[in-house]
Amino acid sequence: MRQRTAINVLMSRPEIGALVGAFAVFALFFAVAPAFRNLANVGTILYGSSLIGIMAVGVAMLMIGGEFDLSTGVAATTSGLTAALGAWYFGLNVWVGVLLALVISLAIGAFNGWMLVKTGLPSFLVTLGTFFILRGANLGITRSVTGNVATTSITDMDGWDSAKAVFAWNLRLGPVNIKMLVLMWFVLTALAAYVLLRTKIGNWIFAVGGDDKAARAVGVPVTATKIGLFMFVGFCAWLLGMHLLFEYNVVQSGEGVGKEFIFIIAAVVGGCLLTGGYGSVIGAGLGALVFGMTQLGINYASWNPDWFFTFLGVMLLLACIVNLYVKTRADAR
Repeated sequence: MRQRTAINVLMSRPEIGALVGAFAVFALFFAVAPAFRNLANVGTILYGSSLIGIMAVGVAMLMIGGEFDLSTGVAATTSGLTAALGAWYFGLNVWVGVLLALVISLAIGAFNGWMLVKTGLPSFLVTLGTFFILRGANLGITRSVTGNVATTSITDMDGWDSAKAVFAWNLRLGPVNIKMLVLMWFVLTALAAYVLLRTKIGNWIFAVGGDDKAARAVGVPVTATKIGLFMFVGFCAWLLGMHLLFEYNVVQSGEGVGKEFIFIIAAVVGGCLLTGGYGSVIGAGLGALVFGMTQLGINYASWNPDWFFTFLGVMLLLACIVNLYVKTRADAR
């Protein structure tokens, strides 16, 4: 037995790659983009990161539990559409639409988890099916109800102002404008990290992600854990959907397609292995920050934005290599 040094402890953390990447990206754009140095743009960078990070929290937890969800992007859109269309079509208070959206979002997550454990199908296939179901339903129902591909404005309905005050408020700290979603992202990340690292539920998540058969043999409620993780992803989708609805007043039915890959990449950059049983929600937050800084940094530096997705692919490959190296070194120690 010997005492591990602080460097060894730090290098064994799954989020170390994302931390190094975040510093590197910050230094790059701080040097080449004058607008990036403007303190007033901090809020814009954080907001762009939170649009990815709020879902990356749930996706990271799910990946640590050994599963994927390819329906996350359209699920957030479904949540916003449900709240807006439900309130407008039935003439309800906006808060009723918000609660209805929460029920639907949790039900979608529960359905994904239930299908997974009952059929034994890979989560990739289950959630890919859900993705297509939701994508078609979003467009078909919206067009049937409104005659358009977007929701009708509900800004004049009862409950709008109070709901907007909850889901789309702004806080100004000097020159920095902080939106509600940024603070919610920070809070949700902190709570998820605490659950993952300091509670029995966190041990269950790591256990089912590492080996669900062995976990079940020692008494871990594998079925409940997996369904709960999918429902948590649904909750994150509800938060994002509600913010987008009340921030921009309407929801486009085709939004969210392709975002699921961004959420997964943020989690992988943050240290989550595709095989499960290893990862960090704080790292996923850093991964989202990397993409937020890059997306806006490219614009601030007046670079060609067409290369952004090339950057995503490079970051994904590098993250996988770094994560594998860190885990190998951690296991060796």
